[in-house]
Amino acid sequence: MADRSGKFAGDNPFVIARDWLAEATASEINDPNAMALSTVDEDGLPNVRMVLLKEIEVHDDGDGAFVFYTNYGSKKGQEIAATGKAAFVLHWKSLRRQIRVRGHVTREEGPQADEYYASRSLKSRLGAWASDQSQPLSSRSSLLADVAKVTTAKGINPARPPFWGGFRISPVEIEFWADGDFRLHDRFKWSREGRVDPWVTVRLHP
Repeated sequence: MADRSGKFAGDNPFVIARDWLAEATASEINDPNAMALSTVDEDGLPNVRMVLLKEIEVHDDGDGAFVFYTNYGSKKGQEIAATGKAAFVLHWKSLRRQIRVRGHVTREEGPQADEYYASRSLKSRLGAWASDQSQPLSSRSSLLADVAKVTTAKGINPARPPFWGGFRISPVEIEFWADGDFRLHDRFKWSREGRVDPWVTVRLHP
């Protein structure tokens, strides 16, 4: 067991991640839940983009996951569908900390996804219907025209699109990083073979 204490202390990495995100929510100016999500295409070439982490789950058995939402037909959605894997990093300048995660990905397209979709603003819900995410777009005016058509067709309470929903990342690695003096940073990696396996923690060189 690594010699973890202070901000790194705890027996559950998902609880630690929640605590760090809560601290960042009080200190970051914009989007403390913004994360850089990485996937790979059919040639193994990486893609990375910013998305919003919407939930850090902590299950009754102590396991957990990280959940975000998107169009399943988007580039990231297609690449996740092909590999079933993804990685991301959360970085907070105000705290001088980051969390890196790698893991397996499954869809969340049940009541939880419906509930989150319903919580979004009406314009965002209609936009999800109108956008053919990641595909070529002739002009912004054509997109706005599509939104207008969707508004007429779907009304003020549109259902969640079948092509839009959540992705749940179940990690096999979680690394917590905090800035240290003279670039002697503190790094602790939690790793496991699979969801049913115990976590192993180790302190890493900066």
